[in-house]
Amino acid sequence: MKGKTQNICQFCSYKILFLCTVSILFNISTSDSVYHHVSEAADDFHQHRHLLSYNGDPLATEPSHKFENPRLENAYIALQAWKEAILSDPKNMTTNWVGPDVCNYKGVFCWPAPDNTCERTVAGIDINHADIAGSLPRELGLLYDLALFHLNSNRFCGTIPQSFVNLRLLFELDLSNNRFAGKFPEVVLHLPSLKYLDIRYNEFEGELPKGLFDKDFDAIFINSNRFSSALPDNIGNSPVSVIVMANNMLEGCLPASLGSMAATLNELIITNNGLLSCFPNEIGKLKNLTVLDVSHNKLMGPLPDSIGNMDSLEQLNVEHNFMSGKIYQDVSTSKFKRLLHMITTSSRMSPRLA
Repeated sequence: MKGKTQNICQFCSYKILFLCTVSILFNISTSDSVYHHVSEAADDFHQHRHLLSYNGDPLATEPSHKFENPRLENAYIALQAWKEAILSDPKNMTTNWVGPDVCNYKGVFCWPAPDNTCERTVAGIDINHADIAGSLPRELGLLYDLALFHLNSNRFCGTIPQSFVNLRLLFELDLSNNRFAGKFPEVVLHLPSLKYLDIRYNEFEGELPKGLFDKDFDAIFINSNRFSSALPDNIGNSPVSVIVMANNMLEGCLPASLGSMAATLNELIITNNGLLSCFPNEIGKLKNLTVLDVSHNKLMGPLPDSIGNMDSLEQLNVEHNFMSGKIYQDVSTSKFKRLLHMITTSSRMSPRLA
């Protein structure tokens, strides 16, 4: 679908301008004072930069290594622990992850720290499409200043470490197209700066937490997993512009609270799930929505008249449902005529004017 392609390209542009984005994010973080500390204990932990390895032995750097500052020493500890957790690196992405100069590691990006511009820190990691197999060690929680973490299209498995709670400046998290599993990674709901969440094409399962829709996210991609709950009734609390939940096992009704997303929502894609019931009339409040795709579900009843109020709608797909009835005149005429083939395909709806 053209709208979906445009959306993916739009978010890919952030990755092309990676360093520029890091600069902007850190400036925002500094001006808005979002460089938080969890508690006095967390402060102490932050200052000492000390974390135990899996077997309980303290991690240490080689005495011969010299570091610009404790942040980069922490980054060295984190990245070396990660390298040890990598089982396969066919494209040699991490081959040069050797020595104390972590800012020269492939896929690792440094920038002046948001709270001290005289110190460099690891601000971003982008190892997309590296086909790496392995897991994420808890030592990655030492990357306190990380703003972007992109692991798209690899073979990482396991779960997301709870130590990620330390990544309080993380703005973009892309774990898509990997082999992560388990329940929804609720640790991401405790990241105060996170705006873009992409965990699509993994093996996450179970319920969608209500807290997901109470966060100040701008984009949520959770499609192509194994989520199997009903859509939480507080979904309308979310300020997202894009939400994609396709290809899961979601069930139940389309919540009426969707109408509360009118100010921000541009694309809503929930195709290929198990949604039941009728369209809520409140859907017509989404006047900024450009793409609505609920195809391949079990929705029933007529298309609500309020669809005609969706002034920005460009793509509507309700095919392969159990909908019936007639499409009313305000839906069938003017700008909505181009949508008729998608509205009526594989459904019991008549395009005749009522």
